[in-house]
Amino acid sequence: MSLSGRVALVTGASQGIGRTCALRLAKDGATVAVAARNQEKLNELVAEITAVGGTAAAFALDVCDEDQVKATVKAIISTPQFGKIDILVNNAGITRDQLVMRMKRADWDAVLQTNLTSAYLCIQSVIPSMLKQRWGRIVNITSVFGQMGQAGQANYSASKAGLIGLTMAIAREVGSRNITCNAVAPGFIETAMTAVLSDDFKQTAVKQIPLGRVGSPDDVASAVAFLASDDASYITGHVLSVNGGMLMG
Repeated sequence: MSLSGRVALVTGASQGIGRTCALRLAKDGATVAVAARNQEKLNELVAEITAVGGTAAAFALDVCDEDQVKATVKAIISTPQFGKIDILVNNAGITRDQLVMRMKRADWDAVLQTNLTSAYLCIQSVIPSMLKQRWGRIVNITSVFGQMGQAGQANYSASKAGLIGLTMAIAREVGSRNITCNAVAPGFIETAMTAVLSDDFKQTAVKQIPLGRVGSPDDVASAVAFLASDDASYITGHVLSVNGGMLMG
């Protein structure tokens, strides 16, 4: 699954799944633009990629800011080492968990803006470049909880379910131009976001997973790399579940 000659933009790349996706795409030969709010962590990631012979550059970005999104995409395309964007991985996401009857409107808005609206903004900004070159891969990171719901995560589940609908709509809009749009739906993955959960919750979650283990960011990155490659050229509008069998059907 060589990605040599391809240029990828990964949002939320400073840690967790986004960071691992950036490393994997670079390993497979892509030139990678990594974006997030934490410039220091992005710089560390770029150093790690370049140390093993990859090519990457960091772009400080708040994906909720439309002007920043447009400026960042423009900067990537106008930078000689990039010159285009072939692959977009919409990974940026947050949680603000609370039972719906206690959830603050600000926490609802923040999660929807970061997890869903940002994907729309990034897709809208990269589409013209992809249409021009008649090739593109868009991969949205959704969640098993966008498929099955989760108590205390009405905002998160709604945002991730929205990403699935967005994925299918975009797939229909741009498929004729050789641009695919797919989603990856991780289950229980060991990241900083899940590290704060109680041991009891984790043990209960593992009991629901037929493979009997928590997933790793590498499991998700492998799925993303596949969907970004030519091997997945006839797959679009699809939700690829990476959940150890936690949800089937």
